[in-house]
Amino acid sequence: MANSSVRYFIFDIESVSDGDLISKVRYPGENLTPEKAIETYAAERMEQFGSEFIPYTFHLPVSIAVIKINSDFEILDIVTLDTPKYRPHVLTKLFWDGWKAYKMPTLVTFNGRTFDIPLLELAAFRFGIAIPDWFNIYAKNWEQKRGRYNQGSHLDLQDIITNFGATRLNGGLNLCANIVGRPGKMGVAGHMVQSLFNEGKMKEINDYCRCDVLDTYFVFLRTAVLMGDITLEREIELVDQTQVWLTEQADEFPVYQEYLDQCEVWSNPWDQPDDSDQKSRDGERESGDGEESAGSQQPENG
Repeated sequence: MANSSVRYFIFDIESVSDGDLISKVRYPGENLTPEKAIETYAAERMEQFGSEFIPYTFHLPVSIAVIKINSDFEILDIVTLDTPKYRPHVLTKLFWDGWKAYKMPTLVTFNGRTFDIPLLELAAFRFGIAIPDWFNIYAKNWEQKRGRYNQGSHLDLQDIITNFGATRLNGGLNLCANIVGRPGKMGVAGHMVQSLFNEGKMKEINDYCRCDVLDTYFVFLRTAVLMGDITLEREIELVDQTQVWLTEQADEFPVYQEYLDQCEVWSNPWDQPDDSDQKSRDGERESGDGEESAGSQQPENG
């Protein structure tokens, strides 16, 4: 029987810009509509930084997908919160309440230290949600949940891979997912969420969020191999097990089948014949054949 105790919360969020807040803070007195404020600020960001991405401080969560993982690194469940209403204040409360209800499992993200976590902290501030177990700032330094190096509280996979930002991981989650044979981006990207939201396409946003959190799970497994928490053989076993589980869930969530259809079988180099080893074996055989031939010659009569 599978271990049903939740050890990890792997999660991903999708968010949209708050046009009202942007209008008030960035363009006071100009009476810009929320849509125009977002458009104007995005254009300014593109001109200044080459990207339309608006800082998380002006964002609201509209989708949160969570994978519950046990201590054996197996998936227990995948959920999206506050379906089908996706209300930002409810999403925020459900996330933090769920984290506490499951006895504060380790949060696992990809780049969550600089985006997902601060966005949800600021959302709690905005909506007046108390999370004292997370903001335990009077505890000893190494026991504080928000401590940058407290991996038992929050494991940011990008931090692990880049040695806490010592290097830049060009390609991000999409790159890491592709390395291990997962699809990465599947037609929807983060910059498209605002437009999808404006069009009322919440299903597409949540499907995207589910796929992103699946990518994060598979990258988490390889990172666990990297850290010595599981073996490569165990990772391969978990990948196979998860693909069967996703297939079983695909009738209810068709996006899982789309995800699986775009997965590749990771090419395990340890199962492939090594060319140099093969050449060495061929050389040994040739050498042995030569010795046998010389030894089989009859001595000349003297």
